[in-house]
Amino acid sequence: MSFLAFVLAAVVLAITPGPGIAYVVARTVAGGRAEGLASCFGTGIGGMLHVFAAALGLSLIIAQSAVAYNLVKYLGAAYLVHMGIRLLLRKDQALTVEPVTSQGTRRSLYEGIVVETLNVKTALFFLAFLPQFVSPGKPLVPQLMTLGSICVILNTMVDVIAVFAADRLLKSGAARAARARLLTRVSGVTMLGLGAFLSLAGREV
Repeated sequence: MSFLAFVLAAVVLAITPGPGIAYVVARTVAGGRAEGLASCFGTGIGGMLHVFAAALGLSLIIAQSAVAYNLVKYLGAAYLVHMGIRLLLRKDQALTVEPVTSQGTRRSLYEGIVVETLNVKTALFFLAFLPQFVSPGKPLVPQLMTLGSICVILNTMVDVIAVFAADRLLKSGAARAARARLLTRVSGVTMLGLGAFLSLAGREV
């Protein structure tokens, strides 16, 4: 049940329009599909660096005591609720694609790694999200690495789809705006509900 809840939340969050999708689309517009895909894999690698760091850090914290585990759990749940409220209150806006210049696939790959690695919001998200779904009685690092990898893979898959559909995504219109608005609302409700549910759940999530 916990794993199904995790997958559902991860999928909803992955398909929610945001800066990551806008970045790979902009890279595609500037340098074509090859640069767009390179940037996708770059952000994926950067995301895995966050997963690795979160797995090591969280395993040390959670392994200390039940108090440490519960502290991380409730702070994470509160952060998820905060994110959900922000999404629900966010004003409707189109997916903004900032203009960039073509720079080649290798540079796009490196830039994608750097951009995602320096993304503080990604680090905070993994620190808040992953602990909610681990079983303290089992080895923590493998669990955290598995869950984090699933998140990164889902996000990368969505980015790759956005690259292949870049021309269509760039066409502004009411239908696209409505889809983006719906996905944002669904994501907000998911985050809010997930945070509230997990804050009330027992130690064995």
